[in-house]
Amino acid sequence: MSEPVEAAEFAFELGWRLRGLEAALGGGGWRRTGVGLAVRVRRDDGGGTWTAVGDDGRRRVSRTAGSADEATAQVQEAFGVEGWRPQPPPPPGWHRFTLLHRPAGEWPPYGDARYDRLKAEPPQGCVAEEIGGGFGLRCERPGARLLDAVAATCGEVREGYGLLMCDLGVEKVQEWVADGPDGWGAEIVGQLLLMAAERGPRLGYAVEDLAGFLCRAGGGAASRDRVR
Repeated sequence: MSEPVEAAEFAFELGWRLRGLEAALGGGGWRRTGVGLAVRVRRDDGGGTWTAVGDDGRRRVSRTAGSADEATAQVQEAFGVEGWRPQPPPPPGWHRFTLLHRPAGEWPPYGDARYDRLKAEPPQGCVAEEIGGGFGLRCERPGARLLDAVAATCGEVREGYGLLMCDLGVEKVQEWVADGPDGWGAEIVGQLLLMAAERGPRLGYAVEDLAGFLCRAGGGAASRDRVR
């Protein structure tokens, strides 16, 4: 067999094996939880418990718990990594969200002096936090719906601190989930609206212009339910 043919067959075989390894690691329940650590989670026979197995290349640890998240957190802690556990849902009529100050074209650092007072006296229900090197607020606030709570918080920050919190932390605004007025889909809509509120005035459009655009383009409340 010629060398070019042997090389081609070797490349094909190597690619096929790597593809199988990737599928085994990525598609079989592996959770990448940090550099060097991967956790594989499986539901145990009977469906009552979950087992997580962590591997950092040097040792392997197994933990069993009543949920996949708890088993994963216990494995993370066994490797000295802070375990992540989902928070319980907020009380009825309250909403949990994150606001970032990320104006178009810039990313002010968390240590920027304009955030000093907001760090010291954040709005009630919010905590200042460094997120990706920038300034953010983790909030749990009341509201009839998610966007009501977001709007009230943004208004309070704008009027009391002179900052327009123009980001809800949504990276892929093209995604869509029709999960109701308080879910991920609502966060995506809120992200788009906050971006428009911050960028529109830079182009000469007042906030009233943007509101009028939404009313005319969307047809207003009367035709809202007819649009699909």
